[in-house]
Amino acid sequence: MSVTVTKTGGHTAQITWTPDDDPHGYLAAAVESDQLAYALQSLGDTETGHSTPTATPEQALAATAATLSLARLLERRAAVQVVVLKDGHDLTWRPMAEALLGDASKQSSVRRMYDSGRRHLGR
Repeated sequence: MSVTVTKTGGHTAQITWTPDDDPHGYLAAAVESDQLAYALQSLGDTETGHSTPTATPEQALAATAATLSLARLLERRAAVQVVVLKDGHDLTWRPMAEALLGDASKQSSVRRMYDSGRRHLGR
């Protein structure tokens, strides 16, 4: 994958990708719909709420909805990646739980991700 994030100075970065990196259009949609911008903004928000106190309730709601939508998409994509780790790379549950969740005893959580990924793939 040739998606690159290049820090261009200070607090700025540039994201680039090729059409081959985005066959389903998820990246383009996340950028064009401001989902990615809202999600990145939420990473910088305070723990108690939006960092833009002048945001109207409607703006805050739109930002939260966009962030949640992207988070759900990323959760589905991660579940599909777990299927690839298990079926394509023959990894076992314990090492995946340790690497992905930081706790080898959370094998059942990884199995649930695997089952979810298989459902998304129609298997």
